[in-house]
Amino acid sequence: MLITHDTRCALDTVVDLVNTAPEDDTGTDGLRDVPALAEFVRTHAVSDVGVLSAADLTGVRSVRARFAAVFAAGDGREAAGIINELVAAAGTTPRLTDHDGYDWHVHYFAPGASVADHLAADCGMALAFFVVAGERERLRRCEAPDCRRAFVDLSRNRSRRYCDSRTCGNRLHVAAYRARRKEAAG
Repeated sequence: MLITHDTRCALDTVVDLVNTAPEDDTGTDGLRDVPALAEFVRTHAVSDVGVLSAADLTGVRSVRARFAAVFAAGDGREAAGIINELVAAAGTTPRLTDHDGYDWHVHYFAPGASVADHLAADCGMALAFFVVAGERERLRRCEAPDCRRAFVDLSRNRSRRYCDSRTCGNRLHVAAYRARRKEAAG
């Protein structure tokens, strides 16, 4: 599957956005306040964003929950329905642009759109490309029992199981190795 630069950036953004959600009621929200949202916007080079407000924070948290539902969707039809709702509600307006040193690319959000609509449109379209290509199963959650972070499996054979092989994957492999050694030692 060919993934353009802006689609890859949107995928990275949507994964990071979903992963800002607290794991449970005791977890910390990565978008705890407007300054945290501003940092997220800056880190991900989200363009055409004005002064952020509490309303923007509420809107982005709502979009984040819908994106999480895409990763949890049972099948392509369910994921497509969620994505269609997100993109339609954002008032998608595709347009070509070249800004900030980037070559021509497509923005799907309308000029002056809120940051929530911006993310819903651009990231929603990136996810839509995966559904259209029959690759929705690449939108995954980490299989480590204590993690569940979202990620996009871009491995050639669709075999990635962990959000990060150096942390979750390695931790589970070491635990399995130690269990086998303990069992062999009797």
